[in-house]
Amino acid sequence: MPNHKEIFVERHKQGYAVLRPNAGRASAIEQTQAEAIDRAREIAPNAQVLVERQRHTSVGKPDQWRKP
Repeated sequence: MPNHKEIFVERHKQGYAVLRPNAGRASAIEQTQAEAIDRAREIAPNAQVLVERQRHTSVGKPDQWRKP
């Protein structure tokens, strides 16, 4: 399996999804954000984990990604 430089954690209707770049579906779905971050580190230990931000900026859109 190729080594990706990034892996994403984002909100999902069942909790939090762990996604690889350009993935069609989630690699894992966890109940909490912390569990999803841990699972992302298990799936891709050398990848940078990026977490979806939920706050809104001054222009009204979510600030997309942050490091955990």
